[in-house]
Amino acid sequence: MINSEPCRLAVLISGNGTNLQALIDSCSSGILPAKVVVVVSNRNDAYGLERARQAGIATLIKERKTGQDWREYDGELSRELLAYSPEWIVLAGWMRILSIKFLGEFPNRVINIHPALPGTFTGTHAIERAFIAYQKGEIEQTGVMIHYVPDEGVDCGPILNQEIVPIHPTDTIETLENRVHSVEHKLIVETLANLIQISSNNQVLL
Repeated sequence: MINSEPCRLAVLISGNGTNLQALIDSCSSGILPAKVVVVVSNRNDAYGLERARQAGIATLIKERKTGQDWREYDGELSRELLAYSPEWIVLAGWMRILSIKFLGEFPNRVINIHPALPGTFTGTHAIERAFIAYQKGEIEQTGVMIHYVPDEGVDCGPILNQEIVPIHPTDTIETLENRVHSVEHKLIVETLANLIQISSNNQVLL
């Protein structure tokens, strides 16, 4: 029997949560056949937590204790997330590397949004670094990618979706950031919709 319930999403954030908002809005409008069941932040001042509360979504603040082992933290986090039975874990501005201790609990179910093209500007401040590289004449464009997170590598998992974002001579860092974020919002919804459709088709075949 095919499960007609909305796909359950857990979204991990560390900051403002604009990609989270795009997911909330897409779920609410029916564009995305899913439901955000919990929003997790490793920072208690992340504005994305307020976005979740306004939407009536459960929140979990999971700050790392002083001196706490990285893998111990991830083990605790995975156990707490399992209680929500998420089908997909979306890293939407989550500023921590997840260890195998966490990823092993959700194999092929963790995806990340990164504001750069594959193989470029891995890690933090990717948009700012791309803008500087453009000013130096090193690049003409940047982009956004959505990828699986299979291991502890940084922004290097198998690509699910990507889109080029041009950089214009008139751009400021603010206008480039706005354009990149707009593509992020579109791409994460599109990618999840595709993943959910593939999963649904597999259920039909079974």
